Amino acid sequence: MISDELKAVTVSPYVAAAEPLSGEELMAANPYRPWPARITSITELTATEKLFEFRLIDDKIREAFCHRPGQFVELSIFGVGEAPISISSSPTKRGFIELCVRRTGKFTEELHKMQCGDIVGIRGPFGRGFPIEKMRGHDVLLVAGGLGIAPLRSLINNIHDERSEFGKIIIIYGSRSPSEIMFGDQFEMWRHRKDFELHLTVDVPDENWEGEVGVVTKPFANLEIDPDNTFGALCGPPVMYRFVVEEMRKKNISYDHIYMSFERHMKCGMGKCGHCQIGHQYVCIDGPVFNYWEAKNIQGSM
Repeated sequence: MISDELKAVTVSPYVAAAEPLSGEELMAANPYRPWPARITSITELTATEKLFEFRLIDDKIREAFCHRPGQFVELSIFGVGEAPISISSSPTKRGFIELCVRRTGKFTEELHKMQCGDIVGIRGPFGRGFPIEKMRGHDVLLVAGGLGIAPLRSLINNIHDERSEFGKIIIIYGSRSPSEIMFGDQFEMWRHRKDFELHLTVDVPDENWEGEVGVVTKPFANLEIDPDNTFGALCGPPVMYRFVVEEMRKKNISYDHIYMSFERHMKCGMGKCGHCQIGHQYVCIDGPVFNYWEAKNIQGSM
């Protein structure tokens, strides 16, 4: 026979709670549960990348969902599987989630076949993002290579929407060719704003390219930086990191002001599967954003 004391603290999973749970409580109660979300917009960025906009269907979950630039979600296609995807939208834009997805395998192939109105599952957000609170009041140098612009776009757009709270903003984006540049419309907007300094560079130009040609570190030669007041943020192919950090150090930006995303290593999101373990760190919960000193101490990462 169950005592009155035990009855008082025991809630059957099959009996509704006396008070309805908030959205935050519902999400925390079972972090393994994907919440249904509808695709509301699909934008083709390149031949292999698309930008998807999702709207969580449950009102409470949609209102409760908030993230930091650099965090990610687990995206489910029912009957196909699940994959970690960095959030591309700014935390300042509530009510929807944007994910930039490259078509690289079975899961992403199925996602690229989906249409507006189709339903997927989303759980999260997970991980540690960029320290935007520390960056407020300072200059920020943002460097992206290839698909690395997807997670960094969340930080750029956050800064854009709260522009008066930051100092000088420099954006460097390197791509293999002009046809592989993502978010071209946004880059055109930033190019014409006096409060953004933008550098686009490609490895292989076409006949219409008028920008810089060379690796993503080439624009550093002409940058004017106040090292004591600058934070660096970078995301891109792993081979890029060492060279970009070297260039930031040549500009005397301190190591503890350089932050990088290891978003390519993410898996389950909660440190359970072990796939993202590098040394003693789990990228999905200790990262994916690390400062230089943290990254240097992760075995095999730098």
